[in-house]
Amino acid sequence: MSSSIPPFTELIYEADGLVCTITLNRPHRKNALSAGLVNELIVALETAAEDSSIGAIILTGAEGVFCSGGDLGQMSGGGGDASEIPWRGGFPELNLAFTQLGKPVIAKVRRYALAGGLGLVAACQFALAEDTATFGTPEIKRGLFPMMIMANIFRTVPRRKGLELILLGERISAAEAVNMGLINKAVPAEELDEATFDLASRLAAQSPEAMKLGLTAFYEQSDMDFEAALPFLAEKLMQCLTSEDAREGLMSFMEKREPNWPSRA
Repeated sequence: MSSSIPPFTELIYEADGLVCTITLNRPHRKNALSAGLVNELIVALETAAEDSSIGAIILTGAEGVFCSGGDLGQMSGGGGDASEIPWRGGFPELNLAFTQLGKPVIAKVRRYALAGGLGLVAACQFALAEDTATFGTPEIKRGLFPMMIMANIFRTVPRRKGLELILLGERISAAEAVNMGLINKAVPAEELDEATFDLASRLAAQSPEAMKLGLTAFYEQSDMDFEAALPFLAEKLMQCLTSEDAREGLMSFMEKREPNWPSRA
């Protein structure tokens, strides 16, 4: 496995059983998103997507901080001449990557997730945070606006709550983030690692084939008209029913045993 991992310099990529952890690793900049880090994150997500042994991904930040947002002095340009990582894109491509993985990503948030960092939280399918963490989009206070992360924010939280967040630019608590649907759960700091890995392990134990089909269908149908979504989902259901994992799932149910998913082989 290690030989297939690209030579990342701005993130850490680790696999533990069925779970992969991707750690933003620019602690000197509070894990701010440079162009190079954004590109490496796309490649890391693609690497996990292509690894059949990985069922779920945890996204976190180094040295007790999730992400302070975009590094405005480093967000333009390519990956740099010295980088051995192929250039895969910027923030638009990164946001699309979360919808094309076919595997769930859990944001594990310590201390704070601000601006583009909050955008990453909204892009993930799940998010857990320590109960003292804070969240915010402070761009408006600097004469800027969180344009690129709005697409994810308003697909995650109600419109009025989202507008309150981005137009005031004020930080909110982890409890408020739970209440508005921005994160799933807030737990004491000492419980965050265990809670996140437990969720990742339970997700990773599901059928990889059904997970990929389901997540792909979820994102494709989310902006469809209701009348168009129904026949589309009926077609995807037939794909599920005829899959090897579905046959194994039904057989294991009949035989009263845990399934051994063929798509994980």
